[in-house]
Amino acid sequence: MLQIMRKSEAISHRRGTFELQIIKPGKILKGHQEDLAFGPLSRIDHAHLGIGTVVPMHEHRNDEIFSYMWDGEMVHKDSTGDTTTLSPHLLMLMNAGNSFFHEESVPKKQVEMLQVFIRPEEKDLAPQVQFYDRPVIYRNEIWELLCGPEGTKAPLKIRQDIMIFDAHPLAGEKLEIPESPGMVPWVYIMDGAVTIGDTDLNKGDAITDLEKSLSTLQAKTNSTIVAFIVNLSAKATLEGLFSGYRK
Repeated sequence: MLQIMRKSEAISHRRGTFELQIIKPGKILKGHQEDLAFGPLSRIDHAHLGIGTVVPMHEHRNDEIFSYMWDGEMVHKDSTGDTTTLSPHLLMLMNAGNSFFHEESVPKKQVEMLQVFIRPEEKDLAPQVQFYDRPVIYRNEIWELLCGPEGTKAPLKIRQDIMIFDAHPLAGEKLEIPESPGMVPWVYIMDGAVTIGDTDLNKGDAITDLEKSLSTLQAKTNSTIVAFIVNLSAKATLEGLFSGYRK
């Protein structure tokens, strides 16, 4: 059955130069479930960070955290001593494991991004951080696999049975939603406007279907789409400092 989640269903949070739309992806199912994750896909923060934003050094535990930079630049410092400037051409995945600290700041260019919290398969794994240098961002009807488990061709490896793709279709172009046996799509409109079947979707909306493949997506405007392909029954720990929350 087709399920839609509108931008208005996100939780808005603002503090100074820091604005979040907090998305609980399981809300798309419209039930009274005790857990608002979508399988191991626990939470998505659609963030706008103004120049001068600083999120001081803080800890993550047992979270897989994908930083999808759509616009701007953010400086990442972490407990390994690394300092890296993230951008749409340099994405990051933190596998927090048993403990990982980092700081985020926006010194030069305001940021729009997704920060995606995923429940790992097991608790207290070894911490690590990964970066993906993507010099070319294809502005056409091509999906790019950004994150996935071991055994996939994804440049960033998630310790969970989830794959994350993005695409940047031009107005009028059509896309088939990625599929994988036994997995379910959760598709997010990062920017622009599209139709999927007879459904109009705009920036901040999401769509899924638990029973059948989603219809072909057609871009009404130049758009950016992020597709999460999720094993809803995957084994996952609830020990994550952020991803472990059920509500």
